Amino acid sequence: MERFVYQQLLDWKNSAKRKPLVLNGARQVGKTWLLKEFAQNEYAKMAYVVCHKNPVVKEIFKVDFNMDRILRALRALTGVDITPGDTLIVLDEIQDVPEALEALKYFREDAPDYHVAVAGSLLGLSMHKGTSYPVGQVNTINIYPMNFEEFLLAKGEEQLQKLLASKDYQTTNLLHEKYTDLLRQYFYVGGMPEAVLEYVTTENLQVVRKIQQEILRGYDMDFSKHAPSDQVARIRMVWQTIPSQLFRENKKFIFGAVSKGSRAKDFEIALQWLCDAGLAYRVQRVSKPELPLKIYEEMNAFKLYLLDVGLLGAMADVQPAQILVNNDIFKEYKGGMTEQYVLQQKKSQDVDGIYYHTTDASRLEIDFLMQRDGALLPIEVKAEGNVRSNSLTTLLRNKPELHAERYSMLPYIEQENMTNVPLYAV
Repeated sequence: MERFVYQQLLDWKNSAKRKPLVLNGARQVGKTWLLKEFAQNEYAKMAYVVCHKNPVVKEIFKVDFNMDRILRALRALTGVDITPGDTLIVLDEIQDVPEALEALKYFREDAPDYHVAVAGSLLGLSMHKGTSYPVGQVNTINIYPMNFEEFLLAKGEEQLQKLLASKDYQTTNLLHEKYTDLLRQYFYVGGMPEAVLEYVTTENLQVVRKIQQEILRGYDMDFSKHAPSDQVARIRMVWQTIPSQLFRENKKFIFGAVSKGSRAKDFEIALQWLCDAGLAYRVQRVSKPELPLKIYEEMNAFKLYLLDVGLLGAMADVQPAQILVNNDIFKEYKGGMTEQYVLQQKKSQDVDGIYYHTTDASRLEIDFLMQRDGALLPIEVKAEGNVRSNSLTTLLRNKPELHAERYSMLPYIEQENMTNVPLYAV
């Protein structure tokens, strides 16, 4: 399967300022597969080392950070003649040997000609006393679930993906129904690579759902393995309430909905842990739709999303027909899933600085706010083709200098102060 982030790996390999590489991302988003594919295609040799439950690896990095000794030991362990430039050293599941992560600093300083990349959940590394993250000594690439364009490629729809990339909206509008059908499939399958591979191979929706549930169970096991013991129960409570909070009309995260009578201070550590793990995304509210958005950020008001729309459907036990069939049964939930999808598309392109705006005194609500090319960009998200909105109309009337984007199931339409972008083209 093709991943767009592959180009970033190529850029890293060819950079004169290359440092050891850390692939950052939640579990099961495809970090290991990506590194193996990259090594196989772009290097003569790969020295692949699994750190998980490997006492030999732990001993290699525990003794000292002498690079000559470490490289000799890695050659002996892997049976690969590790040479500069044509060998990729891959340290997988590196969170189990935090000394190996710290050693990246010394790869950078004492063995810069060797190409080394690491993958794994970085959760809990800060709790290992005596080790530290090599700040400034590594390159980082963020890995997210597969986005809709990558899903199209996996489905064999290369021409449809190229057409989207070309932004030839006059032609995409002619294929609107086909794109919409594929988008509905993506809403169910999501972007976790194992689920996508199963779907494009067999189209077995039940097996896809089982894979998603297994991934969710794996995350639950990670809570116990990596999180502080006094936070595990609270992390589970926050995690399990995300779908119900997203599927409400008012999507602001309410701590009282996690546990009756609870307050922010009771769950703030648990919530931050989920965000640091890459399992959840927090979108803060701003008090004013003004630039710079950061200075109007309200720390006590936010919406909380999952990392993947398919996993969101699995957690909510949404049935295939409710997503894949165009009917009103699923109407109540589609707003939350559609916002999840839009945010996920933005995240897959490493877009940061995403906010939203509501006011307690009125019904004004702008789903997302961003800064683009020095201007404020209001974004409205509509799950279907009904796009009537008093909020966006009011904002644009008060700020006629703005140009907004509306994401909906309508085809591409350019208006005076608004562009309607079909959801499949986000």
